[in-house]
Amino acid sequence: MSTPFYEKGLQFSCTRCSRCCRHQPGYVFLSEQDIERLQKAKQMNRSQFLAEFCRKVNVNGLVRISLKEHANFDCVFWAKGGCSVYEHRPLQCRSYPFWPANLDSRESWDDLEKECPGVNIGKLHTREEIETWLELRRIEPHIDDRVSPLSVENGDA
Repeated sequence: MSTPFYEKGLQFSCTRCSRCCRHQPGYVFLSEQDIERLQKAKQMNRSQFLAEFCRKVNVNGLVRISLKEHANFDCVFWAKGGCSVYEHRPLQCRSYPFWPANLDSRESWDDLEKECPGVNIGKLHTREEIETWLELRRIEPHIDDRVSPLSVENGDA
């Protein structure tokens, strides 16, 4: 097994710029655990939560559940300068920027700096911390409609 480029850790400190939450289209794919946390936070049952805050999206033939966005592409939970469900936010949000696509090479990581001003500054995250985020994604995968059929109204799929 080869040594990852982040063997000695990576620097990242969130600058609270909100670029990852606002102004550009994107997807926040959810796991079953994400839905459970968020529906409890919003005090809704599953079907209410899915109908109000989620949409189905087809990405390369996979149908997944993503949070909805406002017309300006802000996350549906963005309100008054911050995340209204911050303590319950999805794993995708909590683990940013330590996603597999950002960690496949030094170039991928450094390219992320163009989008995220917190990359390569501030706190040093150890290899162990980074790999913990990657492992959490493996044990808490995104919902795949082929495995777990979903019922979401007003979706894109």
